[in-house]
Amino acid sequence: MAGRRHNGLPPRGTRGMGTLGGRLASHTLIGLDTPVFIYHLEAHPMYLSLTRELLAGVEMGKWTAITSTVTLMELTVHPWRLDRPAIARAYEMLLVHFPHLILADVTRDVARQAAQLRARYRLRPADALQVATALVHEATAFVTNDRRLSRLSPIIEVIILDDFAPSAASLGSPQ
Repeated sequence: MAGRRHNGLPPRGTRGMGTLGGRLASHTLIGLDTPVFIYHLEAHPMYLSLTRELLAGVEMGKWTAITSTVTLMELTVHPWRLDRPAIARAYEMLLVHFPHLILADVTRDVARQAAQLRARYRLRPADALQVATALVHEATAFVTNDRRLSRLSPIIEVIILDDFAPSAASLGSPQ
């Protein structure tokens, strides 16, 4: 049976949460935090299968995703620091042209919402801008790997990648 190990148990690493796709099934617009893109571009062994599933779903139109231009800043810092402008520009083009992904500017409405989130939940500025972007555009879920953002669950469903990642011990071992 797909998605089950031979003993009938769910695949390791799902921590009783089901699958990422299953968790996102009821959402049409989802906010994406920068680590989703970093993990994918760096082919992070713990998260690559999750980011592939997520971004393939976005690319196929299963979900529409939104991320703030803060992601552009955070994603391109490293290439700029390494004096690799072509990579920085390639990352920007990926964000701009990715099907069913909205790269949203930080508007006055987003800034206002971010200030309210910072005041109420004591978020860091970049986190507040990312979540505010999702909220202003009426996203119903926000995918991140920052467990501190779980406190926002009363206003948006916060989905933590670690809750779906295979355990480090199971990487490389058959499931």
